[in-house]
Amino acid sequence: MQSKEEQNLIFVRLFPGEDIYEELEKVCKKHNVETAVVLSGLGQLKQFELGYFKEKGNYTPQKFDEPHELLSLTGNVSKQDGEYVFHLHAALGNQEKKVVGGHLIRGRVSVTNEIVLLKTSLKVKRRVTETTGLNELFLE
Repeated sequence: MQSKEEQNLIFVRLFPGEDIYEELEKVCKKHNVETAVVLSGLGQLKQFELGYFKEKGNYTPQKFDEPHELLSLTGNVSKQDGEYVFHLHAALGNQEKKVVGGHLIRGRVSVTNEIVLLKTSLKVKRRVTETTGLNELFLE
């Protein structure tokens, strides 16, 4: 992983075999992120898992082993109780140019990932809500 920050923009380069979440956590620690928005993300992932929220307790995860182009990565990150909480969604395309997308549960870099974060000073909290069972965002 490589990262550089200037004026609250953090450019990140991930390398083959790296776990996207583990490396983004390292980036956030290195750059003292409290809250950030994922402005863009592209490259290629393999061994990734996507989810789709159907109902409380049912996130319908699906695993993909073959490399897919990371067409778009969006979401946010916040620090809560000393831990980073990521909420990322991804659109990925296969060799036949068919696209899959959803909540990014996990993923490993196949070739490269180039990700840009916008670091903010906003304070947000996440907490599990009873109705959905999701770790939802609350502005405080």
